[in-house]
Amino acid sequence: MKEGRLYRFGRALLIPIFKLLFPYTVRNKNSIPSEGAYIVCCNHISLKDPVFLALGQRRQMFYMAKEELFHNKFLACLIRALGAFSVSRGTGDTHAINTAEHLLGQGKVLGIFIEGTRSRTGELLRPKSGAAMLAYKTGTPVIPASITPVKTPFPKLFHRLVVSYGEPLSVQDLGLLTGSGTEFREASRMIMDKISQLRERDKQQL
Repeated sequence: MKEGRLYRFGRALLIPIFKLLFPYTVRNKNSIPSEGAYIVCCNHISLKDPVFLALGQRRQMFYMAKEELFHNKFLACLIRALGAFSVSRGTGDTHAINTAEHLLGQGKVLGIFIEGTRSRTGELLRPKSGAAMLAYKTGTPVIPASITPVKTPFPKLFHRLVVSYGEPLSVQDLGLLTGSGTEFREASRMIMDKISQLRERDKQQL
């Protein structure tokens, strides 16, 4: 999977549109360096979340997307061009995991919604362990990120929102030493705590 012209064109097109429809602010946008592999872990409240994350960074992010989105051939072609790849949720999809590892091995940026699904209330859900496992297996730092709408639980037209990026967390910072299930769960909770801190800070400063 390579960074494509369609992605760059789409990003350039969407920035002014989203600035108008969903006036957003990006905080700490330079947290992702210009090179090297990173995993961006974010909360998930809307189908537009991948766009909000992508608009805040110059580097392309690649995402796992649920398998059902690829059943439509046209949609599948489009979202693949934009950096998405299929994952069968709840099955331990080894192909998706291998694809993620390959992308990180190439020095790409992988976006993961750590809750595994969209929150129906806007509140944070229990984190899944997949991001921590990938970080451990590939030695890739994790960057926590949050999407926080202003005065509403979900992004709404003409309502402000804030996209915030935290500081990178190394596998050592996350306590990933032996690759045990316990370490993965504790690291996932640490990442989610960082996301929660970003959200609370943004709520208080708005």
